[in-house]
Amino acid sequence: MKGMKRNTKGFTLIELMIVIAIIGILAAIALPAYQTYTKKAKFSEVVMAVDGIKSQVDVCVQTKGLAASSTAAAINAACKDEINLSGADNGTHVASVTFTDAGVTGTGNTTTVDGKTYILVPTGGATAGTVTWAVASTSTCLAAGLCSSN
Repeated sequence: MKGMKRNTKGFTLIELMIVIAIIGILAAIALPAYQTYTKKAKFSEVVMAVDGIKSQVDVCVQTKGLAASSTAAAINAACKDEINLSGADNGTHVASVTFTDAGVTGTGNTTTVDGKTYILVPTGGATAGTVTWAVASTSTCLAAGLCSSN
């Protein structure tokens, strides 16, 4: 038996099964993170639509010289006729954009971003030429991780 050498090459079945299990675990962790990442990218369209209306409100407040103590309702009353909402919801992932006493609200498409909302509220009138804005805690995009509070 001198001439018989055992020459083994390759992987055993156990080694291959361990590699497949590790790949499965990594995929199970990565897939939800990737889905949230893609939804967040799609939701940025809603944020940009709201930012466009926010800019119009900023210009209105500056041109009308509203006081720093102006509430969201006062800003809405003074500026509602000057805000142009047409085309704000033209995005694929934007269902609607509204401007009310509660602020500027963008609602996402129900099929792509689960109908989550992004609400910006003016927290005061013109202070040093700008309006202070805050993301409302009632924005459903916060809990879903699609937007940030700043």
